[in-house]
Formats: sequence, structure tokens, C-alpha cells
Amino acid sequence: MSDPIDRTGLRPRFWERVPMQKLTPKEWEALCDGCGKCCLNKLEDADTGEVVFTRIACRLLDDDTCRCGNYDCRKAIVPECVVLTPKNIADIAYWMPASCAYRRLWEGKPLLDWHPLVSGDAESVHRAGVSVRGWTLPEFDIPLEEWEDHIIEEEL
Repeated sequence: MSDPIDRTGLRPRFWERVPMQKLTPKEWEALCDGCGKCCLNKLEDADTGEVVFTRIACRLLDDDTCRCGNYDCRKAIVPECVVLTPKNIADIAYWMPASCAYRRLWEGKPLLDWHPLVSGDAESVHRAGVSVRGWTLPEFDIPLEEWEDHIIEEEL
């Protein structure tokens, strides 16, 4: 017998019971907490592999909603955009924010209390102060050679 699906199309507390590889597309998308951190440009040290985040956002990030402004066509508009899937999470998780639900579940950690799936409120991520709402810089406004000047400390 399969799990019941509620009116949202999601199985109850699926993130605690269903392996990532067996999530429905709707459940996979629901894991996104809407923080916008994955849309921040990152710098990776070629020698050490260390990844740091900058305040510089992808050209498609909507700073108010912390969502992609053209999600369905993002890869065509921004070819370097990485589309996260259950198949590539193992290769990509290291540069996802430590608070990211995809990364946390892949690492065997629970979702944090402010995650909308736990709180039941899409605004909880913003109230908790873990989203990028209101403080990003547009990538076309900052010359690439100045990106290091905009490194941030990534926090939970």
C-alpha cells in the first residue's frame, strides 16, 4: 500500500521517511526552503576546493521572493545554472548552503525548525533571518574581479 497523499500532493512528513531517490517531483521541489542562497554566486579555491559564498546573486534571483525569476527556463538563460536532482546531489552538495534541506537530508540530518515543511509557513525562512531577502547585489553590477570583496560568512 502506498503512502496517502494530502490535498497539497505531498505525503505526510515525506522528508523523514522517503529516500531522496524515491521522492515525487512535487516532493523534491517542496524541499526547497526558499532561502535563495543557492542562487548566490560562489567562489571555489582551485587548490583547496574551499567554497565561499558572495552577496552577488544570479541575474535571475528575485531579491524580494528569494526565488528564481524564470525557474522553468533558467538553464537556457543561465547555462552555468546547476539543476539539482536526486542523481547529482552527491556531486553538488558540498557547495550548497549548510542549511539547505537537500544537503541536510543527503547528509542524514533533519530539516531545521524554520523550514516551511516543518513550520507550515513559507515566510518562516525569512523571519528566521536565513534567507537572502533584501541584501543581495546583482551580478552584472559588480565586476568579477571585485567578487572577493563581497564574500559572506554562510551561517545556519
